[in-house]
Order: sequence, then structure tokens, then C-alpha cells
Amino acid sequence: MKKNTLLNVIILLFAFFIGAIGMYAAVQYIPVFAKKDGAQTVINKSEKEVTVTDKGIADSVEKLYDAVVVVGAYQNGRLFSSGTGFVYDEDDKYAYILTNSHVVEDSTSIKVKFTNDSVETVELVGNDSYSDIAVLKIEKEKVIKVATLGNNDNSRLGDTVFTIGAPISDEYSWTVTRGILSNKDRLIEVNTSSASDWVINVLQTDAAINSGNSGGPLANSNGEVIGITNMKLISSGVEGIGFAIPIEDAINYATQLREKGKIDRPFIGISMLNSTDTYALAQYRISVPNDVTGAVVMSVEASSPADKAGLKIGDVVTAIGDYEVTSVAKLKYYLYKFNPNDEVTLKYVRDGKTETAKLKLAKSE
Repeated sequence: MKKNTLLNVIILLFAFFIGAIGMYAAVQYIPVFAKKDGAQTVINKSEKEVTVTDKGIADSVEKLYDAVVVVGAYQNGRLFSSGTGFVYDEDDKYAYILTNSHVVEDSTSIKVKFTNDSVETVELVGNDSYSDIAVLKIEKEKVIKVATLGNNDNSRLGDTVFTIGAPISDEYSWTVTRGILSNKDRLIEVNTSSASDWVINVLQTDAAINSGNSGGPLANSNGEVIGITNMKLISSGVEGIGFAIPIEDAINYATQLREKGKIDRPFIGISMLNSTDTYALAQYRISVPNDVTGAVVMSVEASSPADKAGLKIGDVVTAIGDYEVTSVAKLKYYLYKFNPNDEVTLKYVRDGKTETAKLKLAKSE
């Protein structure tokens, strides 16, 4: 009897220790799930706390929804272009709407439609083709809501984002699409013909962006606008890749448009071709060494900054300031980071030798 009792005690102690070890392992290595306000919280000591919810982002959408408008551009009374915009600011008398320049350029009149179905004529404050930003204004009392603007310094890859717009046609106005922030500070070359004419810095998302979304907001999960969607940057046949102009850049351009009606940009005074455009360069009997990449000078305007700095036809610009130049588009992009009257240093290759020139930028007319 005593032997059996002792054996039972040993078995119980063994089972207790095994259970204790198992519990410790479970706490240390297996996530614990807890319910909190309808959300499921995953806790792991080796990682930060992450909250997953099935409620979606309806509250955030509602926060922004009534600030979004459908934009219609007219020529002599006929609709020729449409897109999206959103009310982003107001003063004592007017409210201001952001959209894309390509939606409203060349229009003779512009109208916007609000979520309450009211249609109002708006005034074009200014637009800029390079940045693809346009600012419209309307009497303050006619708008329903002003959007809250976010900050991309706080944005992280993988953040939930959403768009509101009018894809395809008015029939689908105020469509909401959702995705993640796929990339920040993506440099995209924009094609307007057979060559890339300029580069634009954008946010990348997999939220669906279709024709008609142009000029609409890209917002974070708090309902704050962090970008302006741009259909013009989307290539046909590509799915799951959309782009938006960062809100900081858009507001910078919008402020200049509201103050001056235009954006003053620096001017060098040269026409250019890419060093890789060998066929076109051959037409002008210009030869570029195989190991040199940049923007080739095709002409120099008399009395321009480039002329005063001694640039000549055939020179290959390879850097401006601290920025490396690999194409005409990149040269234009980095040039526009400077202001008129700034002094900059150009690095270029002439007859196989690297040269530098300092010049004072002029203001483009």
C-alpha cells in the first residue's frame, strides 16, 4: 500500500512539473488572443501588440465622404473631361478644391457635383501641367465639408489607405476602394509622347484607381488625405499599381497657384535629348561615349544662363548640384527643386572630359 501511495505521489509530481513547463512554453511562444471592443488583439512578447478588426474603415470614409466632389470640365457648354476633387481649405469667403490639372485644362467652364446632388459652377484659380495640380474655388457656404489633411512623415508601408472617386462615369460617383500603401517616394517617368518628358514623385498603392478617379483623395485609415490620385500615371495593362501625388507636394503647388495663379520655375536655356537616343543624336551628328549617361545639349538659347556659363551643343549634362542626371526627365525634375536666381553647379562631359560650370538660374516665362 505504502509503495503504491509513494508511486502515485511521484506520478502526480511529474505530471505537475510537465504541466508547468508546458504552460511556460505556451505563454512564451504561442500568441494569446483577447477580445477587446469587438477587435481581436494578438499579443506576443517578442513582437508589438497588433489589433485586427472586422469593422472596416466606415468611420474614416464617412469623415471624408462629403468633402469629395465630381468635377466636370466643359468647352463651349459641352462636357469634354471629368474627374474627382476634394475640398481641402477655406477662408472667410471661399472654399478651395484640389484636383488634377489634366482634368480641367483647356476648359471654358468647370462644374462640381456634391454628395447632396447640388451642382455648382466653380472658378479656376490656377493649374500647372508639370505638377498636374489645379485649384478651384467656390463660395464657402456652398460646400458641405472640408477634408482633413494628413502627413506622410507618419505614413508607413503597409498602412491601410482608401480612395473616393468617380471611376469610369458619374454612375459610379463616390466609389470607395481600399488597399495598402505599397511604396513612398517612388519616382515615375511620365510619358506624353514617345519619350519620357518628366519625373514625378508619388505614393504607390494597390487600391483600385480608374479613369475618373483623377484628382480624388488617397486617405489613411484615419480619414486624413495623404495624396491626390492620378490616373494619368497608370499604364494600361497594369493591375494593382496606382499612384498619388503626396499631399505635401500638392499643397506646396496649390499655395503658389493661389498666391500667383502660376508656379515660377527656374530656367537654364537649353533643349536636350537623352544620351540613349542614339538614332536622334545621329541625325544631328552628335556622338556620345558609351560610358556616359545624361542629358545631351541640342541647342543653347542666346543670353541664357547656359549660354553665359559656356555650355555648347553636344555637351552631356551628368549632374546638377548634388543630383545625378541620367536623362532629360531627371534633369528637369532636379532642376525644379531649385528656385529662380539660385546659383547651381552643372557637371557635364565635353570631348570625353568632365567639366563643371556655375550658373545663375533665370525664371521661366
